[in-house]
Amino acid sequence: MRIYSYSRRDSVPNFGDELNNWLWRELLPDLDIQDANNNYILVGIGTVLNNKLKERISEHHKAFIFSSGAGYELPLTDLPSHWKTYCVRGPLTAKLLGLSKESAITDGGILLRRFYSLPEDRSLSVPGFMPHVHHAVFAGDDWSSICDLAGIKYIDPRWPVEQVMREIQSCKLLLAEAMHGAITADAVGVPWIPIVTSPRILPFKWQDWCASIQQLYSPERLPVLNPQYPRYGRGLRSGLNSVSHWSRVLIQKNWSLSKDQHASMAESLRRIAEKGHPMLSDRTLMENLTQALEAKLNQMQEDISSLN
Repeated sequence: MRIYSYSRRDSVPNFGDELNNWLWRELLPDLDIQDANNNYILVGIGTVLNNKLKERISEHHKAFIFSSGAGYELPLTDLPSHWKTYCVRGPLTAKLLGLSKESAITDGGILLRRFYSLPEDRSLSVPGFMPHVHHAVFAGDDWSSICDLAGIKYIDPRWPVEQVMREIQSCKLLLAEAMHGAITADAVGVPWIPIVTSPRILPFKWQDWCASIQQLYSPERLPVLNPQYPRYGRGLRSGLNSVSHWSRVLIQKNWSLSKDQHASMAESLRRIAEKGHPMLSDRTLMENLTQALEAKLNQMQEDISSLN
């Protein structure tokens, strides 16, 4: 079996996508997932259920879809008959693809909780901030400096999977623009606050996942880093998304009038960490979702084994 994960055009690794290469090897040790010639492919974590997927995996591959999400590109108009869907990220993906409500469980990233939990001593824990990978690419050094000023731990989505997981695990709170940062935090029991720093962020995938854990997606918004962000990230080519972002920034007032952009952003992050409204799913619900995913995973493993 092969593992599919989205690869950026610039080849920069991204935590959410790289989770596929770590998590499935841990959870499916009995499957030969190193065999590149195998016609079976696991489509797992990521916002990958779109019209491009048929181009990105061979028409000869039998695809097994497990906890994936929709949202980017155009939606799939149909699922090929040789693809089998075990579950998807949330109810919005299920509705978009014409799947049953029962197929919507949650993002497979929560299965990390079977490997990571909160450390016993969290007395020295501090808040963390994890930007979206696009913003880490263009302004990672700036965000790192801003976090230093704010007394907040900077967590880069380009770091190795295990490093990111350890850093999130050690936080007392995560300010998350990277959705799989929030998913990891929720899985292990770290409260989190969703952040948006440009119109580039896709609300659909957040709303989809949040619905699956019975939470309302209501992010804290910050002004963009200018000129560090590219034009599309600053909203100059984003139309209504840009208008919405900037109007909500003004309403929330998560910014100051300091001429020093780094100092202003640091104060904004501090304010959100201190006065924001942290989110964390109900622990019983989280365990129930985890068990539901595990049941689907076992079913998928049995189905694949029977084909060999």
